[in-house]
Amino acid sequence: MSTPTGDEFEIEFEAEVKAELELAEASDPARAAAQPVSGWLFDPAEAEAEEVRLRDLLGAAEELESGFRSRGRRPGEGA
Repeated sequence: MSTPTGDEFEIEFEAEVKAELELAEASDPARAAAQPVSGWLFDPAEAEAEEVRLRDLLGAAEELESGFRSRGRRPGEGA
């Protein structure tokens, strides 16, 4: 197994965050909250907080990538 370069890492990282976000969105915490607590598979409040954190993380990854593009460098390249 090789170590990914900065560019590969960011692509893989963004893909992982997007996949996790899709899972969080699919959990539908609002619907789960309407069920009795005894039937919960997860805490809806924690699921919503996780979704917010994932959106923040995805936004940061996208901002980092756009910052490198605007300076004419690819992610992973030095200053």
